[in-house]
Amino acid sequence: RNIALAEAGQADIDLWLTTAGPSAPDVRDFLTWAADRHHAHQLTVPGQGRRDGPATTPEQRWALLARLLHDDTLELTDRVAGALLLCYGQQLSRITTITRDQITHRDDGIVQLRLGHGEITIPEPLAGLLLQLLANGRRYVGVGSPTDSPWLFPGLMPGRPLTASRLGERLRLLGIYAQAGRRATLTQLATTLPAAVIADLLQIAPTTAVRWVHQAGGDWTRYAAELARDRIHQP
Repeated sequence: RNIALAEAGQADIDLWLTTAGPSAPDVRDFLTWAADRHHAHQLTVPGQGRRDGPATTPEQRWALLARLLHDDTLELTDRVAGALLLCYGQQLSRITTITRDQITHRDDGIVQLRLGHGEITIPEPLAGLLLQLLANGRRYVGVGSPTDSPWLFPGLMPGRPLTASRLGERLRLLGIYAQAGRRATLTQLATTLPAAVIADLLQIAPTTAVRWVHQAGGDWTRYAAELARDRIHQP
């Protein structure tokens, strides 16, 4: 509208946002910088709405998990991969590239999965399914594939893991949609854990973890209070 930055007012910004709609770039940082250096007035730009899409409902998520964990007519690959998605919010691309040496079966019977630098203790019955998949492998591999594969989910291409797109197709046949299921899982985790713990535990970006915690309404204070209460009540 040929208005100089120093002359732009809040009404001008509001009008620009209205006419530009969703295509408007995020100029909050620039306007803050300009105002701090007295190149512009203090102007308010609302945050752009999140467009994450739908999430699996909690009821659907638990029903799908129950089927994966207890229905032994399902393919073992799908049961384990789907459970890792719905329990730990792992992306399909990360699930398919899990290697066999990321799984540890300790002498005391505890099963652990290394997702990053740390390890997650896997509870039953998923721990048993994980060990079963580790011992027996997938039901089929492609022609020319090596007998021993480093991948927990080997693919049809020799020496390569199952692709994320193929795994997504398999899970959709069971009613599991990866993005919606992952959103539901991360939302649930974010209500009980602080962002730093989620980021470290699941090996996701700290900014992503903070976003999920804020969206779910979780915070450090509530987590610390609950942790202290649990320790006080321990025998």
